[in-house]
Amino acid sequence: MSSASFITHSSSSENVAEPDVDAGIEQTRRTLLLGALATTACLGCASQVHAGEDPPGSDERPQKGDVLVFSEGDREGKLITAADLSVGGPPVQAWPKDPKTSVVRSASRLNEILIIRLDPAELDEQTKARAVDGIIAYSAICSHAGCPVTAWVKSDVGDKEVFKCMCHNSEYDPRAGAQVVFGPAPRRLAALPLALADGTLSVAGNFMGKVGGVQPG
Repeated sequence: MSSASFITHSSSSENVAEPDVDAGIEQTRRTLLLGALATTACLGCASQVHAGEDPPGSDERPQKGDVLVFSEGDREGKLITAADLSVGGPPVQAWPKDPKTSVVRSASRLNEILIIRLDPAELDEQTKARAVDGIIAYSAICSHAGCPVTAWVKSDVGDKEVFKCMCHNSEYDPRAGAQVVFGPAPRRLAALPLALADGTLSVAGNFMGKVGGVQPG
């Protein structure tokens, strides 16, 4: 029976003890209601805090077995396959994704990756050794000032296309381990070993080399 029946019943004049009883019940009901409202409000605050947090693992470096997903554009978050990569470029920008938890490791900009497919005959021996069907991957963060490497253009010092950071014009040749061929960058881009199974790309190991720009000071 609901508390409304007590309220209705308390209007009867045949039992003088009922008003006191009903008053106590009503007070108890109000206390419980206020407590429930306060609890709901606190839970609401907690959910808002957690909603703004990045999921566990989203800032961790790429892990062996991670798959790769588009980091931008109409297909953002979609799985990248070998069929998505044309020989000769352009590169695709990607995030690693944990296939077990579906967490995309996008909470750190240092995790963004450049994936490109080149003619295997153009790759030097070390680069070819960690490529799969000519597909290779590198950090998308310039080793100079930490800007994103966003261009695939004809080199200023040669006739081949290269990765280029538009902040200070550093250029990297992906055929030779992304070594610096022009500009102020002090070192090559970190390389990321890949694996390929049934057309799906995955991470085969940790970054090879330092990720990110030179620290000031």
